[in-house]
Amino acid sequence: MDTPDQYYVVARPLYSEDSFKETYEKIYRQRKTMLDHVKDYFTCDSKRVKNAALSLLPIIGWMRIYRVKEWLLNDVVSGVSTGLVAVLQGLAFSLLASLPPSYGLYTAFFPVIMYFFLGTSRHISVGSFPVLSLMVGQVVTRLVPDTGPPANITGFEGLSRDEQRVIVASSVTFLTGLFQLGMGLLQAGFIVLYLSDTLVSGFTTAAAVHILVSQLKFVLGLIVPGLSGPLSIIYTLEKIFSQITSTNICDLVMSIVIMLAVFVVKIVNDKCKSKLPVPIPIEVIMTIIACGVSYGFNFKKRFRVDVVGQMVKGYESPIPPNVEVMESSLVEAIPMAIVGFAVAFSVAKVYAVKHDYVIDGNQELVAFGASNIFGASFRSFVASTALSRSAVQESTGGKTQIAGLLSAMMAMIVTVAIGFLLEPLPKSVLGALVIVNLKGMLLQVTEVPYLWRRDRPDCVVWLVTCVASILLGLDLGLAVGLGIELLTVVFRTQFPRCSVLANISGTDLYRDRKDYICISEPKGVMIFRIPSPLFFANIEFFRKKLTEAVGFSPLRVLRKRNKALRKIRKMLKKGALQVTKRGVLTTGSSPTEESDSDSKMEDLDLPSDYSDLPVQVNWNSQLPGNICVPRVPIHSLILDFAAVSFLDMSAMKGLKTWTF
Repeated sequence: MDTPDQYYVVARPLYSEDSFKETYEKIYRQRKTMLDHVKDYFTCDSKRVKNAALSLLPIIGWMRIYRVKEWLLNDVVSGVSTGLVAVLQGLAFSLLASLPPSYGLYTAFFPVIMYFFLGTSRHISVGSFPVLSLMVGQVVTRLVPDTGPPANITGFEGLSRDEQRVIVASSVTFLTGLFQLGMGLLQAGFIVLYLSDTLVSGFTTAAAVHILVSQLKFVLGLIVPGLSGPLSIIYTLEKIFSQITSTNICDLVMSIVIMLAVFVVKIVNDKCKSKLPVPIPIEVIMTIIACGVSYGFNFKKRFRVDVVGQMVKGYESPIPPNVEVMESSLVEAIPMAIVGFAVAFSVAKVYAVKHDYVIDGNQELVAFGASNIFGASFRSFVASTALSRSAVQESTGGKTQIAGLLSAMMAMIVTVAIGFLLEPLPKSVLGALVIVNLKGMLLQVTEVPYLWRRDRPDCVVWLVTCVASILLGLDLGLAVGLGIELLTVVFRTQFPRCSVLANISGTDLYRDRKDYICISEPKGVMIFRIPSPLFFANIEFFRKKLTEAVGFSPLRVLRKRNKALRKIRKMLKKGALQVTKRGVLTTGSSPTEESDSDSKMEDLDLPSDYSDLPVQVNWNSQLPGNICVPRVPIHSLILDFAAVSFLDMSAMKGLKTWTF
């Protein structure tokens, strides 16, 4: 460790760009042409075939290193635990998608099968995600509303409302998968970089509010039609409160009891996770109890409780997507594709870093695109990953996607064999499970005070994204948030926080002089820092801030000095000024005046020339002959461009004119 009395001194010659090029010869590198890149792309050999196979089928890579004795038992335990959670979340999140609960089990099965072969993450649990389920539900209720006729779409004739909704959900899922697959094939995985953590946090918090409001009708046992579009959340709350006196007390009591029990046990799981071999599956336990109590006391008839009802047994034949539905849902499918990938990729990155393996963003897009296309053909809705479900898969010892495959088998068993046992389950129980699992997303609101203190533009992005998503809907809210985020980038670069640096006393460090008390500034030297690239949009701002910092206009001082030099030369020539032995200018006879008309203004902007003067002029001293020039408090200006990544031509011209 370095002690405070150790110093580092770097001594080297000073170079200009031209002198550096003259001293050191630069290597000429031949650039590849577009034709060369095309040839390389289409060149095929055994190594490229092998890499392509490993890239398109990541299962080959991790299956070759699979340790059966060490990993298989962990994957089995993790798969069973995750499967139980996936079944319940599939049932619950299908309510968000405005679909019959049994179709949530399809989403817990078909996409997982495809991701097993194509995905690069070994730990995320693929399936339904509440935010995406809600976004699907908004499309479903827009095209097939609870009340009134459905949209005029070919293919809806002779179908029940639930069947129409399944077609809408599967078609929008197919379109979402096409977008993801297309982005993956076009190597567009970088698009997730434009969704900052702040934007995603604000968006998911708003989605949690939408989810909470959408589940109130199940928790309270009310009949509220699903609404979509701007301000739909306000209209939904209005309808809920107008019927609040019709609340089903049985539904409400069950929901409160289940939310309290799940909330308390989850706290116990968090505090005792090091002592528990697996987390207590409280959601499963409460679901089993609720099913038994509902069946035993016949809640459906005695208390008019809305239950899951008849479950679809087995799997139906695949169906093609409806083209008209895809055309009508084009705007909604794009944000679904982006959000689904962004959430899954962010979770996958966390586990990849923790377990030391690499994931490929473009391949993840291909995997999720293919998974959603495959699932949509069998009537599932958009799949991504749920944070809580992935945490269960990883925390219970899951090592590979074999755990995910086993969780899909659990969903298949429920669908094919024991789904009828869930028919008496009250929908209010599913709504309560959804609400209690929103805790993490809703608590993101606590980030706002921290963001306000640390980075106010980021805080503005969070607030605008959240409020816009709540009021305008998730699709428009995401677009607004992305626009605000890009504006903050422009704002940061166009109006950077320039500063004058000063030495922190007792150190060799230089910081903004406004932020510290014990500072010292070298006399006559100013260090000016700009933490941004310089280009056409901010060069005038930079020049303005630099002029404010130094306290004078260099062009004005330059012109005044050149005028004074002309006057001095004229006075020396006429004998009005004399040079003493000490090299000081003194007034001889009466001084002469020079009018501004004698000067050519364009010559005043040229650098000052002292070569023909017999003495060096001290501009900060008293000048003879009534010559008045503004005094400059500094003799050296240092521009700290360490954070300037590039300068364009406008910036270089602007810097050149700011000189004296």
